[in-house]
Amino acid sequence: MKRHISLAGIALATALAVSACGGQQERSAAGSGVDESSCDPGTGRISIATGNSTGVYFVVGGGIAQLINDETDLQATSAETGASVQNIQQLVAGDYDIAFSLADTAADSVAGNGDFDGAQDVSTLGRIYSNYTQVVVRKDAGIDSVEDFKGKRISTGSPQSGTEVIAERMIELSGLEPGDVKQQRLDLTQTVDGMKDGSIDGLVWSGGLPTPAITDLFTSMGEDLELLDLSSLLPKLQEVSPVYEEASIPADTYELAADVPTFKVGNLLMVRNDMPDNLSCALTTLIMESKDTLVQVHPAAEEIDPEVATQTGPVQLHPGSERALESLE
Repeated sequence: MKRHISLAGIALATALAVSACGGQQERSAAGSGVDESSCDPGTGRISIATGNSTGVYFVVGGGIAQLINDETDLQATSAETGASVQNIQQLVAGDYDIAFSLADTAADSVAGNGDFDGAQDVSTLGRIYSNYTQVVVRKDAGIDSVEDFKGKRISTGSPQSGTEVIAERMIELSGLEPGDVKQQRLDLTQTVDGMKDGSIDGLVWSGGLPTPAITDLFTSMGEDLELLDLSSLLPKLQEVSPVYEEASIPADTYELAADVPTFKVGNLLMVRNDMPDNLSCALTTLIMESKDTLVQVHPAAEEIDPEVATQTGPVQLHPGSERALESLE
């Protein structure tokens, strides 16, 4: 591996995301031709599916791509996408080599549930940080809970995103029927614009803390907004999947009056099972050992830890990643 880090390059990491966006890519041969029992990444191209351009996936994914470029002989790019469901579908199709995904969507993919027609041939490099569900509403919209979404214009995130999966589960578990909510399937940039111009009453977002676009929204109109307490929904969500965990959004995240109870879900870096063991070992080791560098990209990376990385629930660690994490613990 190369042994230098370009912090200037890391600062520009998000610029990488446009380079691979929207295009069909050949299945990468990265890591092939090297002893799979090693932890040598070899050479080749790596593509990473991230998420909305104003979300944390995009920022951290760009940072990981830059890290791979700086520290290995691989050539990495990252792409803006609709996030979790789309990411795994395109990962399986061979469009990408690594895909960010919420743990609940990843669990659906290996079980063949939800948006997935049959179990998908995927595994994970590990858990990297948590996404916090953030429901922001306009104070003048009369929304005190998810039950109050009825008749309201609510952005539930990009189509086929992990946010949409969570939003629709919360709506269903709150006793609302399909059509009760004026659901707006918008990306985060469009969502924030809609909140600002009054065309949207509230939004659901699952992302790391802080999410840049949500920071912008509270900076612009914080006195007119409220972040909802979602703790009452957690027991019902845990009946659906054990990946949902109790959490709170600290007050200083968005200069709130107090911490706000919510729930979190782990973020997994998904790969196909046919990724060479040596490559998954090398990538996992690089990410785990580069926490300090990635924290400079986004503070959510502070959660990166080899022990936490093994907490992937029903999703299996890729064999090479499992070997890497065992050596790092």
